[in-house]
Amino acid sequence: MEAGILTTLKILIIGESGVGKSSLLLRFIDDNFDPEQPLTIGVDFKTKEITIDGNTVKLAIWDTAGQERFRTLTPSYYRDAHGAILVYDVSSHITFRKIEDWLTEIDTYATKPNLIKMIVGNKIDLEKREVSRDEGIRLAKRHATLFIESSAKTKDGVQTAFQELVQKIIQTPGLWEANPYDKINLSNSQEAEYESSCMGSKCSAI
Repeated sequence: MEAGILTTLKILIIGESGVGKSSLLLRFIDDNFDPEQPLTIGVDFKTKEITIDGNTVKLAIWDTAGQERFRTLTPSYYRDAHGAILVYDVSSHITFRKIEDWLTEIDTYATKPNLIKMIVGNKIDLEKREVSRDEGIRLAKRHATLFIESSAKTKDGVQTAFQELVQKIIQTPGLWEANPYDKINLSNSQEAEYESSCMGSKCSAI
């Protein structure tokens, strides 16, 4: 592991086809948006280093196709994942209902029982909305996950989603292993926040 890197975290982006998973990843990695973004075939993989509370971590982000024909990839996709972002389209209630199925799949295949989950309601830039913010919050509360709404097009909520997920992972004892060559720099505020809940204008740590 590279010097100066606290740890490497495996992050999954999960959800139905067409909800904007790849667009969220493109916005987070390259700060770009492609309105003609093609559907992912199989699995896409990107890495990025970010700094949270003075700790630099490398993210290995897996973006998978939502289509059924790629479900054979499932076991290896979930193995050793530290966190998962579950994405639905706020203009499509069926993609929201499918989040329950994706949560069940995580529980079935994830090898880390304390994997951190965040539900993301994407495409809030669209005028048409079928899923209210309150519905998203209620779902997150039922499953004890983080929650945020986002728009890959306008950037709204994208960076915050990844930052909040990574922060929660770092705050979770036993979920990850540190690079032995670097000190862990958990601030007092981080330790205090570990037992608390976050309910901001967009992000909710339930």
